[in-house]
Amino acid sequence: MTGSLKAELDVAIRAATAAARLCRAVQEQMVELESIPKEDKSPVTIADFGSQAVICRILREAFPADPILAEETASALRQSTNRPALERVAGFVSALFPDASPDRVCQWIDWGEKAASKRHWCLDPIDGTKGFMRRDQYAVALALILEGEVALGVLACPNLPLEPEDAQGSRGTLFYAMRGKGAFQVSLEGGKERPIRVSGSVAGDPSLRFCESFESGHSDHEGQARLARALGITAPSIRMDSQAKYGIVARGEADIYLRLPNPRTPGYTEKVWDHAAGSILIQEAGGKVTDIHGRVLKFGLGERLTQNTGVVATNGLVHGEVLQALGPQGERSPAGS
Repeated sequence: MTGSLKAELDVAIRAATAAARLCRAVQEQMVELESIPKEDKSPVTIADFGSQAVICRILREAFPADPILAEETASALRQSTNRPALERVAGFVSALFPDASPDRVCQWIDWGEKAASKRHWCLDPIDGTKGFMRRDQYAVALALILEGEVALGVLACPNLPLEPEDAQGSRGTLFYAMRGKGAFQVSLEGGKERPIRVSGSVAGDPSLRFCESFESGHSDHEGQARLARALGITAPSIRMDSQAKYGIVARGEADIYLRLPNPRTPGYTEKVWDHAAGSILIQEAGGKVTDIHGRVLKFGLGERLTQNTGVVATNGLVHGEVLQALGPQGERSPAGS
């Protein structure tokens, strides 16, 4: 399906890396990481806007015909009361693009549209904004969607240790994957890439481990705890923000990541930019990603996964057991259908 997408992958890696540098600069230079509330009450920061501006600029220059389905818009920045924030965004972007001005930055941000097509990019400029504001885990997430399927994905995780066994070691991990070509990680500072692979843990192994969202509103933590008991999982969950969770499952640091429907928000539908890049990473590392009914995630329907409920991402070896344990949540289609 993908053919040769090396040029697209190279540009995606360059764009995500540049955005990660901007995000790091914001954290290093700003004592307080302020946010602007969006209409849904979720926060958006200077780094979210700057990251989207940088990535949209790079993508538009390389592939001018490609639409970009992105999370943010510049509407809040255009308000006169937020002019100081816009000036700060332009200042950080200009470190990478000297021709950046407030007006141009708004234009670049708004190259991110809210519509999909047969070929389009899917961008979350900072996945895990609250984690970013805590100076904890977050990710720059970029994927290319072809005919409704993820063809390649890149995750830049500036605060994630490169080596799982060395939590105090070098931080800054870039993950990438292309359909049929495997999954890899490399330091954000550059160096030798290495292939990654999901764990070989099977049901009943005492080493089985969940990773889950830091924010309780992002999933059903109580439901996940019940599932852990049903599967005999006793190891404590790894809690972190963002699609970095997909990365640690892909490299075998954890075995299961779930986004179970939250009883407090029963009508919520997952957004594509929260899962596109991470899903192909796990799949190309040998794992499996479906919704809670075992259905393939449908990424070509706009900004939400309207034909799916929740997300189940595993090393593949325990996927059937997880779906079976979730049984009462609905009749399942055959996994992968």
